[in-house]
Amino acid sequence: MKKYLIISKKIWEKKNYRSLGKPFYFDDKLRLQKVKKISPDIIFFIHWSKKVMSEIFNNFLCIQFHSSNLPKFKGGSPIQNQIIRGKKISKITAFKMTNKIDAGDVCLKKKLNLNGSAEQIYKRMEKITISMIKILAKKKVIYFQKQKGKSSFFNRRRPNESDINAIKNLNLNKIYDFIRMLDAPNYPKAYIKLKKYKILFESVKKRDNSQLEGKFKIVKK
Repeated sequence: MKKYLIISKKIWEKKNYRSLGKPFYFDDKLRLQKVKKISPDIIFFIHWSKKVMSEIFNNFLCIQFHSSNLPKFKGGSPIQNQIIRGKKISKITAFKMTNKIDAGDVCLKKKLNLNGSAEQIYKRMEKITISMIKILAKKKVIYFQKQKGKSSFFNRRRPNESDINAIKNLNLNKIYDFIRMLDAPNYPKAYIKLKKYKILFESVKKRDNSQLEGKFKIVKK
């Protein structure tokens, strides 16, 4: 029986993983000793942004999932970097890991809707990714193709980029997208600075074309 190892720094919904069954192993850390012990046929990487040692991807088939239509939006914070540029629909790309960031050959793509909060998008992404893993695990042979099209690369967003006043050509739709794209646990929330405090925003909703509603928290800087 083939064996598969899933590496992910976070689980958004456990029920997605429960459906995978016995041939699948899971870890939130990448440990060479454990990889060698399991000796998986494929290592799948979800929600993973750390560097992987060449000893692993040179000796095991490593398939990574990236939440953009590669080669577009390579690099960090792909969800946020797409939403802030007005993208409504994207794709999840499964590709072979190499020593270059998000540059490997592609084996599968699936549509990803970018509506809702960041947390909702990550949960949606995870569910789709698990379904893609099931498809790939059933294949006798996985075929890869080189990435096609114009490439673009973006850096991981920094906490100080969550300031709402940094939005260019400010309007309600842009404020709405800005707040929702940062609304997930352990992510730097959208904020506005006061003299001694920050106002943090989450759970934003559109009521009509003239107002937004949501939650806010005031904290010391």
